[in-house]
Amino acid sequence: MSTYTQHLSHLQTRAELALARCGFDAMLIASGVEKFAFLDDRPYIFAPNPHFKHWLPLVNHPDSWLLIRPGHKPRLVYYQPDDYWHVPPADPTGEWVPLVELILIGKPEDAAAHLQVPGRLAIIGEADAALPGLTPNNPQNLLNLLHYQRAYKSEYELDQMRAASRRAAPAHRAARDAFLAGASELEIHRAYLAACGHTDRDLPYSNIVALNEHGAVLHYQYQDAVAPAQSRSLLIDAGAQVNGYASDITRSWSAGDGAFDALLAHMEAAQLALVDEVRAGVDYRDIHLSTHRLVAAILQDLGVVKMSVEAQLEARVTSTFFPHGIGHLIGLQVHDVGGFMADEQGGVSAKPEGHPYLRLTRPLDEGMVVTIEPGLYFIPTLLRKLQATPIAASVDWTLVEHLSRFGGVRIEDDVVCRAAGSPPENLTRDAFAALAGLPRPDVKQS
Repeated sequence: MSTYTQHLSHLQTRAELALARCGFDAMLIASGVEKFAFLDDRPYIFAPNPHFKHWLPLVNHPDSWLLIRPGHKPRLVYYQPDDYWHVPPADPTGEWVPLVELILIGKPEDAAAHLQVPGRLAIIGEADAALPGLTPNNPQNLLNLLHYQRAYKSEYELDQMRAASRRAAPAHRAARDAFLAGASELEIHRAYLAACGHTDRDLPYSNIVALNEHGAVLHYQYQDAVAPAQSRSLLIDAGAQVNGYASDITRSWSAGDGAFDALLAHMEAAQLALVDEVRAGVDYRDIHLSTHRLVAAILQDLGVVKMSVEAQLEARVTSTFFPHGIGHLIGLQVHDVGGFMADEQGGVSAKPEGHPYLRLTRPLDEGMVVTIEPGLYFIPTLLRKLQATPIAASVDWTLVEHLSRFGGVRIEDDVVCRAAGSPPENLTRDAFAALAGLPRPDVKQS
């Protein structure tokens, strides 16, 4: 039995149990509809309902539906219009086809006739996916069950995520090479797309391509077409997608500077140590707090802040330099759902006090996939606030001014939590290592 067949069987069993527990007879899942800009006929890039692509590797299929019933094959109502304005979905092919009851339709409204089944229906989707008599109700108790369990990846899902990492790794290498050649942010972005075979519409999220000071903007959203007079550093946060599953990788590069290279080396060592903390039974919040301790040690070792680690943590100095969370769940969505869930009933597991941006607060377990992405930045607005406190006297502002020209450092890997006692699987490092005979792009090259 293939990993996909096992995956589909597992989803069917999970769905049947969830429906029974929540008092529903069947579940309808809308793929979603194409959306248009206000007062325009220009569509936004289609993003499928993640519940839909959990079952099927179909990511460009608006107006399609899944019907899930106990004891039945999944019924797929597959929208395939006869359209000469746009390319319609291809004829259904792939391993999934014989595993579903397939119904082709040419008009979105035709789906309703194939989804009307007796009993109480759970309808999962956005409001605009509604059909006559079929309005999404998104029952929270059912969603809680599905979202909590989605953190545990099947072997099929892990295969897709490994492939997404392998797709992104050579693109990161191409981006690095473009940076070292003096390319602009836009040119680096284009080099990345060409190397991974994506277009902007295929990416799992918009690439962050930040040269120099732009690396201090955590979600830098632009790509300058003109290269700076001097390219000192590159921070690139970019992933890839395979069958609806994402990779999320960040690398930081130096054009050569002693102080910044030292920071890169310290962050590389810290990131690998944090990856090793991804173990079954570990509270992810503890990894986040461990990151602050490591960042404090780096600030102390490099002479940026002349305070002990404990003193920095007590005064929350590290939040100036590392203001985001250490990472998140990843899978069907880059920031996958269920990160704050304490249980299947929807209870919330709180963030540590003073750490509002952490996206995952659950204990880790076998099959979970998380990102580990420590950062250390020189963000003007946060530095100004620090400068206005008594702690300012303990900061080497000359060194801060110098390092600010490089923006900051972030290093991010996608990591699988394995069984108790086993080390984690690093999807990102494995993908880079697979580029045989080439220098590893996760180590600073001068």
